[in-house]
Amino acid sequence: MFQLHPVQRAAPLPTRYVAPGSLSEAVDLLSSHGAAARLIAGGTDLMLELSRGARPGVELLIDISALPGLDRISYDNSTVSLAPLVTHADVIESAPMLTAGLPLAQACLEVGSPPLRNRATVVGNIVTASPANDTISALVALGAHVTMLSARGERTVSIAEFFTGFRQTVLEPDEIVTAVTFEALDGAHRSGVFVKLGLRRAQAISVVHAALVAELRDGAVADLEVALGSVAATIITVPEAAELARGRELTEAAADIVTAARRAATPIDDIRGSAEYRSHAVGVVVDRAVAALASGTAAERWPHEPPRLASAAGRDRAGSASTVLDGSGDVVTTTVNGEQRSAANASSKTLMDWLRDDLGLTGTKEGCAEGECGACTVHLDGVTVFSCLVPAGRADGATIITVEGVASPEGELHPFQQAMVETGGAQCGFCTPGFVMSAVALLDEIAEPTAEQITIGLSGNLCRCTGYCSIIEAVQAASVGTGAVRTASVGTAAVKEAADKEAAS
Repeated sequence: MFQLHPVQRAAPLPTRYVAPGSLSEAVDLLSSHGAAARLIAGGTDLMLELSRGARPGVELLIDISALPGLDRISYDNSTVSLAPLVTHADVIESAPMLTAGLPLAQACLEVGSPPLRNRATVVGNIVTASPANDTISALVALGAHVTMLSARGERTVSIAEFFTGFRQTVLEPDEIVTAVTFEALDGAHRSGVFVKLGLRRAQAISVVHAALVAELRDGAVADLEVALGSVAATIITVPEAAELARGRELTEAAADIVTAARRAATPIDDIRGSAEYRSHAVGVVVDRAVAALASGTAAERWPHEPPRLASAAGRDRAGSASTVLDGSGDVVTTTVNGEQRSAANASSKTLMDWLRDDLGLTGTKEGCAEGECGACTVHLDGVTVFSCLVPAGRADGATIITVEGVASPEGELHPFQQAMVETGGAQCGFCTPGFVMSAVALLDEIAEPTAEQITIGLSGNLCRCTGYCSIIEAVQAASVGTGAVRTASVGTAAVKEAADKEAAS
């Protein structure tokens, strides 16, 4: 029998899984289990850490991802507050955030791709505490505070105090982060921007990133916060930049701000870039950030209506009764492709493995098991997600659509599936199910997406055969008002030209 090498084998997930019915129940579970339990909200970091064996001793997953009312962003006078289940997609979708917290919105848009942003939470990003995590620098520059709750009570610390070292925080094993708050920007006297350098346009960990927030009085700098990521063991600030800029116009102080930022950075060599390259790149991203703030163009590159790949109904958590799985014999019941299905063995599996191994739905593919390739994409309660990063227990009481459920019961292909056949978008077929799931969600959300919206919508799916142009053409051909598949009228060159024009604008 074929055996994987030990380094190829994913560590098993905890056998015990609980989806509590309330936040207070989750607090009680953490209080009673301590370090043996881990809270999961989005799980896009935690699921990887568990599969890589980086979280030894975890015996219980406490899944709060379906709790209602914990995904709200509130704007109270001059204060912005993010609840613990606010995802990166929620931030991007919130129109007031494009002024009140523009650096945070820009950072959220740089995280992964739509399916990842639909699950990944802002709180989860800061709890992971990697210096490469984009939203942390934005929140540091915004002067955010973090509120934590346990059975012992509630406490609040500044976000700068929250981090104690590389991937280390002051969060105790029995605590839950319940809110992240910061003072809203007004876009005039106090404004901010986030700039990132990655190795590709999506699904890329930062090589270097920077968030700047400037307060201006009569055109001169009254205060300046510069936060840098991927250049030290934690997100760092540059107090010297504020001292050098105070009382001067931003353009006048730009060179000194850049020099101070480079001086503060202490990068290392790693797979994404050398220390020398990062030191140079710090100056580039900070210079661009200063220029954007000085010219008032910080929000200029924000895309028009970036797609989320989620139905309106799927954006509101309906909540569900508590789910408890305490072994392989516990049964999970879900609605898949319109049919109620039940199966055991969910307690220690990902949703992807459970769908494939226990429900026999092998159209959902495993390409990377890290949320990088999109081959495992499914719709979970109307939201497009990577099933390799979702615990199988989350399926209990949920509604799921896999690629097997996209065509009509009579076997008629979805317009996008038909277009993929006509344009040659489907070749080896391994990535095709994921593209189908993302494209169908995109077309349900935006009937006639632009080239830019198609690019964003499909950014979580990798293909090693087609070069993407024929897949993009298939989306356009399947959109409303196109009639038959437009293989003659819309060639790949025209699609590429349209995408290039939109990117340039």
